[in-house]
Amino acid sequence: MRLALRVAIGALLCWSIVAFAPHGLGQEYKGKQLVRAELLADTNAVVPGKSFTVGLLLRMAPAWHTYWKFSGDAGLPSELKWKLPAGWKIGEIQWPIPLKTIDPGDIQTYGYENEVMLMQEIAPPTKLDSSSVKLSADASWLVCERICIPGGATLQLELPVSTTSQPANTELFTRYRRLLPQNWPGANVAKADWSRVGSDLRLKVTSESLASYPAVDFFPLPEQNTVVGHPRIESRNKNKIVFRIPIESSEKNLSSMAGLVVLSHQPNGEDRAAWQIATPPAVSAARPGPAPVRGIFTFLLFGFIGGIILNLMPCVLPVISLKIFGFIQQAGQSRQKILRSGIAFAIGIFVWFIALALLLIALKAAGRDVTWGGFQFTNAYFVLVLSVIVLVFALNLFGVFEISLPQSMTRGLLSTTERKDHLGSFFQGVFATVLATPCTAPFLGTALGFAFSQSSAIILSMFVAVAAGMSAPYLLLSAQPAWLRFLPRPGPWMLHVKQFMGFLLLATLLFLLYVLGAQRGLEGAIWASCFLLVISVACWMKGAFVLPTSSAAKRSITLVLMLVLVFASGIYFIGNKFHSANIASADSRLRGDWQAFTPERLQGELEQSRVVFVDFTAAWCLTCKFNEASVLESTEVRQAFQRHGIVKLKADWTNGDPVITKLLQHFGRPGVPLYVLYPGIKEEPIVFPELLTKSMLLEKLEKSARQVASQ
Repeated sequence: MRLALRVAIGALLCWSIVAFAPHGLGQEYKGKQLVRAELLADTNAVVPGKSFTVGLLLRMAPAWHTYWKFSGDAGLPSELKWKLPAGWKIGEIQWPIPLKTIDPGDIQTYGYENEVMLMQEIAPPTKLDSSSVKLSADASWLVCERICIPGGATLQLELPVSTTSQPANTELFTRYRRLLPQNWPGANVAKADWSRVGSDLRLKVTSESLASYPAVDFFPLPEQNTVVGHPRIESRNKNKIVFRIPIESSEKNLSSMAGLVVLSHQPNGEDRAAWQIATPPAVSAARPGPAPVRGIFTFLLFGFIGGIILNLMPCVLPVISLKIFGFIQQAGQSRQKILRSGIAFAIGIFVWFIALALLLIALKAAGRDVTWGGFQFTNAYFVLVLSVIVLVFALNLFGVFEISLPQSMTRGLLSTTERKDHLGSFFQGVFATVLATPCTAPFLGTALGFAFSQSSAIILSMFVAVAAGMSAPYLLLSAQPAWLRFLPRPGPWMLHVKQFMGFLLLATLLFLLYVLGAQRGLEGAIWASCFLLVISVACWMKGAFVLPTSSAAKRSITLVLMLVLVFASGIYFIGNKFHSANIASADSRLRGDWQAFTPERLQGELEQSRVVFVDFTAAWCLTCKFNEASVLESTEVRQAFQRHGIVKLKADWTNGDPVITKLLQHFGRPGVPLYVLYPGIKEEPIVFPELLTKSMLLEKLEKSARQVASQ
């Protein structure tokens, strides 16, 4: 099974999770009970300090099945996430020997039909104060027949606490313990020898016991980044059998693989037994140390270069122009003051990037999918808050009001004008970085895609490298103030430039409103605009009436009215109208002959031997918009798509989509844009860089079309 088909099938199954997502102790589909879940224990009471076994019992409807911990070409394994009291410990899931099925299209999977129990050992603490304990777990599974439907349930098991206990549910636990794989027997019973021949692994099993079992099979347990083909028997005699395991992709030269040698009198027989073979230590003679270090430093360099290029992204330019305007104002001032201002700006950049890295590390530790920019800009409320900030900054530049701190704070924390300037530079750095997060610059996408699959230390190091790259030009300019002489001298013209910068921020605001319209539809954008109008009025009230010369009563009344106005409009326009606005569908943003991406559509087109081009994009991604305008919608490229009959699918990530997120991670990208060309169901997909060129795309389209025509 080729990698492209794996991606398509995997995406189809992930999409099912979004499409259905049922809850409860049972799972129904079209009035039919598909799965009933239950937690059971092999004891009638909990004895402090004495381990016992619990089991997740899944009963499936006829012809429906769930999956083993390695599901094969399709499917997802069942999961059980426990919520145990402090001091309790839980062991790994004990998976019974699965069944192997081969579906149409040579899709091979491993799973369970009718019923299965997944067992785990629980160790209670030596001291329990309560008379009973309530154990809770979130179970999730994927059940399939002709279609796949995810299921889930929050299950509870309550047991009394006692000094003695008796066995419970004995028949069930005995039956499923009998189906657990056994450890590999001693060399006098069975011997396993591994070898590597080309891209295949060979497993030779020698045992007298093999003669007693007509059906012998190998069920692989590959590592996460290894794609295996279908194991098969290459040769067999009375006491020796050789399995061939094709390796389609892996990160290293494998010399062996964990798995099960399954023995039975007939395939998928009820009498099946299995020997579990573990992966022995790697025997590679290569020294792995220097290569990964060089690779890490290469990606850190990519992150640094990507950070520099972030300064040229359209979403950052309005704030960068403000910093350049600040440098103009500083021309002629002391070198130390200019340097401190540049350092404050850089600190703002570093603070945001490090905070973002720590947040992503925490999300990854919690099992969440982490992406660059997507977890923020796919949230309409984050875009709305950012719109308010941009509007307030613009009104400040227009002179509608002045952003100032309370007098007590000004006298204490910011007693000098210089400190105010430094604080302003710091927040400019933070603001520039917030706007930069949806932009995946060249080099940056590759670097962050690598980092997100690594340890927490590497993720943090990568974000520090990106921050260093983004702040480097300003640190360099502030450290060499002599270069400021190339900038024009301060003068009255600066007021007009300041107001012009406000219009640049309004242009950014229009872009953010466009994103809100893409996320919440035209109605949502209108209600957001109404709220922004009220924010504008509140800012005008502050500038007109909250003045140092105004009386304390006048300032207090104005501030109260401002708060009431903003709070009431927030409840009405945002909490009510905006919240209830329908989320815009991806189909509403399609133009021309583009079709909305779904895993089913991708799979169907590939099965009909068509070439498919998938554009992973989002309404808030300016790099995506640039590629669309300059390349994808150009006359030459559109004609090439039509001439070669290439199907164009658009995977819209504007509102976030777990399926698209999984595919982005599969291709090593932390965010959009991503462009993938599928030449055929048996061919590896072609991944393009973040910035497209016409020549690059036309060349790949022509080559793929010729390959399909020759088949």
